[in-house]
Amino acid sequence: MTERVEQYTDTFRQIRRQRLMQICIATSIGLIISLLVARGVTLYIFCAALSCLFIALVFAFKDRLHLSAYIMLGSLATMLFSLALTGAGMFDLAILGYPGLLIFAATLGGVGVFFTVLSFVIIQCALLTWLTLEGVINPNIPTLTWAHLVFSTVIITITGFSVYILVRDIKKLMVSLQKENAKVQKSQREVQHLAHHDALTGLPNRFYAENLFHNELNNMRSKQQKLALMFIDLDNFKPVNDALGHAAGDELLQRLTHRVASMLPPGHHLTRFGGDEFIVLAPFDGDRHQCDELAQAIIKQCASIFEILHTQVVVSASIGIACAPDDGNDFRQLCRKADIAMYEAKQDGRNTFHYYDKSLDQTNDDKFRLLQRLRPALNNKEFEIYYQPMMSLRNSKVTTIEALLRWPQADGSMISPDRFIPLAESSGLINELGNWVIEQACVFCAQLRSQGMPDLRVAINLSVVQFKSGHLQETVEKALNDAGLPPNALELELTESLLIDNTLLIRQQLERLSQLGITIAIDDFGTGYSNLGYLRDFKASKLKIDRSFISSLCESKDQESLVKAIINMAASLGLKTIAEGIEDQATLDKLMALQCDEGQGFLWATPLPAEELAGWLS
Repeated sequence: MTERVEQYTDTFRQIRRQRLMQICIATSIGLIISLLVARGVTLYIFCAALSCLFIALVFAFKDRLHLSAYIMLGSLATMLFSLALTGAGMFDLAILGYPGLLIFAATLGGVGVFFTVLSFVIIQCALLTWLTLEGVINPNIPTLTWAHLVFSTVIITITGFSVYILVRDIKKLMVSLQKENAKVQKSQREVQHLAHHDALTGLPNRFYAENLFHNELNNMRSKQQKLALMFIDLDNFKPVNDALGHAAGDELLQRLTHRVASMLPPGHHLTRFGGDEFIVLAPFDGDRHQCDELAQAIIKQCASIFEILHTQVVVSASIGIACAPDDGNDFRQLCRKADIAMYEAKQDGRNTFHYYDKSLDQTNDDKFRLLQRLRPALNNKEFEIYYQPMMSLRNSKVTTIEALLRWPQADGSMISPDRFIPLAESSGLINELGNWVIEQACVFCAQLRSQGMPDLRVAINLSVVQFKSGHLQETVEKALNDAGLPPNALELELTESLLIDNTLLIRQQLERLSQLGITIAIDDFGTGYSNLGYLRDFKASKLKIDRSFISSLCESKDQESLVKAIINMAASLGLKTIAEGIEDQATLDKLMALQCDEGQGFLWATPLPAEELAGWLS
């Protein structure tokens, strides 16, 4: 902005310089014409003025504008005064030149020059009047000649020319200012638009969404309707960015935005909340069936196939819905509640929608309070490790003990791992907690081996977060060395969800752990993608058949066929199978008939504390 002001100032100065030089030249030409008809003292006055004009022209050329203006205007005023003094006084034709001088002074010289020339002219007129009234001079009313016409024409022409070019400059300046004003207004509109809209998609942003919400809420109140706030989060958007790059992700967002916006009914607003999160403000008459249909339509649009960089890309959307006024009238609170509902939709399997209800708040409050207790519980050693034996179905001997983390409470109750493990993962405590489990389990297994069970092994469940830290191998090696436990006595159990997150870092760590002699087992097999490629890539040596298949094994032929297929497949790949959740002899007999290798369940023992398990083993 400062540079533009300086540019305009410099331009205006150059224009003043040009006009000053033009007026000097035009006036000089007029004086030269007047010299042709001048006689007597008038001739000398014109010559003197012409000389001063030449000096003013030189100073203007050298960019000394104020000095040039003073010389030009002063010499012309003096010339006009001299002509009037030697002619007809206040009635002389020279007086016609004073208004032109004032115009020149106002436009070329600035405030100081203008008031100086104005004062000079007034003083000259007053002096002429006083000299005439006192009889010092006697006005000489000349006889009209053609010379007077020349003088009048020169004065009027020079004044008119000067006024014309100066007024033209003023008009140009006004046009320029109008254009600049239009640019400023356009820039202001663009800035306002950018402040209220997302640069990538062009949608209203989260700040403007709040204004839209309040406007729509007022409209809905007047119409006795309700307003649904739909919080949309794209599922599996990150892999698109990781695989194809952020440019592909941006293009996907733009095209998806266009699809969703084009299918929304009139009066509905789509806004970008941030990242891959969007909000739809949808008025409805109180019947949630309308919201259901709209949510399903949005999910269908998001799940469409997109052609991005010659690659077919498919994502899905999870939607949480909160309604005003039922769930409140505050925009931020409704966003929070819709966000909570959206996470419920993700837990329901994604690619679906969920309405907010008060029970969700209670669930989140419980999670928050539980999260606040995690760190103190870890520091105060409140956690315990229980162990459950795995039995060989061929000889009924204990082959392995599985380490299971427990959180007992003072009242004798137990907080389920399903509740606190996800919180430990999301808070980052799982690394510290998992490292403690590995250390304690290795020490306990080494003690049992030294007490007469030299072939006993210990199995430990791992979280994907432990792999992402990059230090799992060092932790495992240190625990084995400190406990004096050989690597082949340790079995690490991985869930299929961990294998799906197939990153190079996980692959490298599993490869190194396998090379140490540690056994890799796949936990809960059959409940996920069950991709055989994972078994090959991660060098798994055991499959644990999930208890959901075992519990109804004796009741369903289909379940028996499925379990048999898993056992046969594992055997063909050189893998052992372990059945979880064996609770009765009939199930055990069936698994033995199917040639399952190992079993685990309440038929033999529930998970036990270390001391009780030691007694049970003895």
